[in-house]
Amino acid sequence: MSYFETFSDMAMKTRRSGDQAQFCPESDEELFNSTKDIPNDGKGKRVAFALHVNKRQARKCVSLCVLQTEDGVSDGSDSAFIRDKVGITVRYFMNIGITVIIAVLAGLLHWAHLTNLFENDKHFSHLSSIEKEMAFRTEMVFLGSLFRIYTGIMDFFGIPTKACWNVNRADGLNPVESCEGMGDAAYFYVSCVFLLNGVMMSLFYIYGTYLSGSRLGGVVTVLCLFFNHGESTRVMWTPPLRESFSYPFFVLQMLLLTRILRRSKLERRSLVALGACNVLFLLPWPFAQFVLLTQIACLFACYFMGYLSTSKMKSLLVVHLASFAICFVMLFGKLELLTSFYISSLVAGWAIIALRDDITRVCKLGIVTIFVQGIAWFTSTVLLKFFISFILGASNDAHIGNLIRSKLTNYKDFHTLMYTCAAEFDFIELETLLGYVKTLILPVNIVIVAIISGKAIKEVWRSLRRERVDSKEDVDIDTEQMAQFANGEMVYHSLQLVAFAVLAILVMRIKLFLAPLMCLMASLICSRQLFGWIGEHFKSHITVFGILSIMAIQGVANFQSQRGIVGDFSNLPQEQLLEWINANTMPNAVFAGSMPTMASVKLSTGRAVVNHPHYEDTWQKERTKLVYTMYSRKPAKEVKRNLMQLQADYFILEDSWCNRRSRPGCSMPEIWDVEDQENRGKLPLCTLLSIDSRPHFTTMFENKVYKDNAFLLNTLKSSAYCALCTFTC
Repeated sequence: MSYFETFSDMAMKTRRSGDQAQFCPESDEELFNSTKDIPNDGKGKRVAFALHVNKRQARKCVSLCVLQTEDGVSDGSDSAFIRDKVGITVRYFMNIGITVIIAVLAGLLHWAHLTNLFENDKHFSHLSSIEKEMAFRTEMVFLGSLFRIYTGIMDFFGIPTKACWNVNRADGLNPVESCEGMGDAAYFYVSCVFLLNGVMMSLFYIYGTYLSGSRLGGVVTVLCLFFNHGESTRVMWTPPLRESFSYPFFVLQMLLLTRILRRSKLERRSLVALGACNVLFLLPWPFAQFVLLTQIACLFACYFMGYLSTSKMKSLLVVHLASFAICFVMLFGKLELLTSFYISSLVAGWAIIALRDDITRVCKLGIVTIFVQGIAWFTSTVLLKFFISFILGASNDAHIGNLIRSKLTNYKDFHTLMYTCAAEFDFIELETLLGYVKTLILPVNIVIVAIISGKAIKEVWRSLRRERVDSKEDVDIDTEQMAQFANGEMVYHSLQLVAFAVLAILVMRIKLFLAPLMCLMASLICSRQLFGWIGEHFKSHITVFGILSIMAIQGVANFQSQRGIVGDFSNLPQEQLLEWINANTMPNAVFAGSMPTMASVKLSTGRAVVNHPHYEDTWQKERTKLVYTMYSRKPAKEVKRNLMQLQADYFILEDSWCNRRSRPGCSMPEIWDVEDQENRGKLPLCTLLSIDSRPHFTTMFENKVYKDNAFLLNTLKSSAYCALCTFTC
C-alpha cells in the first residue's frame, strides 16, 4: 500500500502554509507529477496538495500536507503521521494483525511442506542413528552446542524429549534403534533447519507485502514460491547445507535494505539490524561474499544514477565494512575474506564517492559522469583485489574467476573441472527456463522489469536534461521526483534480478537466488505505483487473480509432483564401512578418500580426516588434489608418497568414483588427463587397485553388497610402520 493509499480512509484535513491546490488525480504517479509546478521556497517548505482519497465514495478530495517544523520538514513516514496527528487507530492494529497472521500461516505451511517432503524422501523417522548421520555432513556441528543446552534444560525439568523403538530389517540384518523427537540429535538438527526456513517464508510474505504495498502482493510471492518450489530451494532434500542457515538471513537483509532505500530518513536501528544480518549471512557460507558483491554493485549503480543520496550510500558502506570486520575476526582472520572482490569493492566505493565532485567537474555531461564513475569503480575494484592478493600471497577465491573464465573460454584445469563437471555448476538448463515460462513467472518479471526500466530511464534522462539547462541549481523539483520514484528500491531490485539472472545462466546453482527473487518481484503486479493505469482496485484484483489462475495450472502440477516423491534412505555399504571403522581402527587413525565419504567418517566415527567437503580454501583444495591422485593414472608408488605426505593411515577407495562420469571428459581419470599429460593412455590406478591392491597397499576391508559401489579400505604399510617407529623411539 502506498503512502497516500494508507491514509485514504482517514478523511481528515491538516493545517498548512501557502495556497491549497485542489485536484483529484487518478493515481499516485499523476498526483506527484501534478505537484511539480507548485512553488517551493527551497528551504524545505512544500505547499500542501489535495489527495484523491476514495473513488468509490463520490470522488471526495481530502487535503494532505507535510508540516513545516523548526528543523525542517517532518519525515512524512506512516508511523510518524499516525503518532503525531491521530494516534494509533483500530484499523492500523487490524491491518498489522491480519498481515502477521497471514505471515505466520505461510511460515507454518512451508515448515510442514519441508518436513513432509523430507520424510517422504528419506523415511527419516524410521532410520537408525548412524543412517541419519550418513545423510548429513560436517555442518551438523553448527548446532551441537545449542542441542546440548536444549537437552540439558529438558533433563533438568524432567521433560521427555524423544521416543525410541527397535526397527526390524530384512535380509538377515540386525534390528536397529530408531528415535524420534527433539531429544534426538538428528531430529533436533533437521527441525531447526526447517523451522528457520519456515520463518523465511513468513519473511517472504512480509517482504512481498512491503515491496508491492499490498497484502495481495505478499500472497502472490508465497504462491509463486510454492509453484516454483523445486527451483527456489533444496533444503528439503539436503538440509545440512550451509546455505540452509545463511539464505534466510539474506532475505531479511534485503527486506531491511528495501526499508532503508524507501525511507528518506536513515534509522540507526535499521542499519544495525542490516549489519547483523550481513554477519549471520556471511559466517556460515563463504559464497555469501559474492552475493553481497552483486548487491554492492547494484547499489552503486543506483547511486550513480541518482537514486541514492551520498549520505545514505556512505551509511550502507559503513554497515558493510563493519560487518566484514566482525566476520573477519570471528573467522580467525580468514584470508579468503581479505582478498575478496567484496572488500575491494567497498574500499573502491569510498574512493569513488570522495572523488565524485572532481569527476563531475571534469566530465561535465551527466551521462558521461555516470559511465565514468561505473568504469572507475569496476576497474579500481579489480585492481585493488589483485594487489591485495599479491601482497598477501593468497588466492583463495581464484577458483571463482577460473570458473567464470571457463564458461566464457576453453580454459580448464583440475579444480575448475571439479566444479563444472557437477550439474549444479553447469549452464542453466533449458528445462528450467521452460518451467519459469509455464508458471508465468518469467514473462511477468520481464514485463515488470521493462516498466521499471522505462520509468527509470525517463526520470534519469529528464534529470540530465535539466542539469544542462541550469547546472548551478543544487536541488530541483525533478531531482526530488526522481528520488520519489519508489525511492530507488524498485530500481535496485530490478538490477539485482538482472545480476542474478546473468550469473544463473552461467552457473545453474545461482538459480536458487534467481527464482526466489523473481517470485518476490512478481508481487509488483499488485503495485498501484506500477499498474495504477489498470483502473480501480476491483479491476486490479481481477487482473491479479487471472494471472494467478494461469500460474496455478503448472504450479499446482509442480506442487503435486513434489508431494508425490516417495523414497527410503538406505546406504548399507557405507553403514557397514563405518561400523567396521568403529570396531577395528584406533581412535587416532587418519583417513583419506572422497570428500562426501570423509564427512561421514568424521561425523559417525570421530576419526581424523585429511580432506573434507569445504573445498573453497586453497590449502584444502591442494590436499584434496593429492588425495584424488588415487583416481589418476599416476604410478602407485607416487600416489602412496602423496598420501604419506598427508600422514594418512587409511584410504577409502570407491569404484564408483573411478568409473562414473556425468558427461564426456568428466570422469576422474579424464579430469586428471588435463594436467597429467605424461600418463595419458595408461590404466587408472583405481582400476588396478580394485583388482589387486598389492604391493603398495593392503586391503583391510571390502564390501561386496553392491558391486558398483564397493568400498576398499587400504592401509599404507610404510605410514603405519613409521608411526610405530616414531612411537617406539
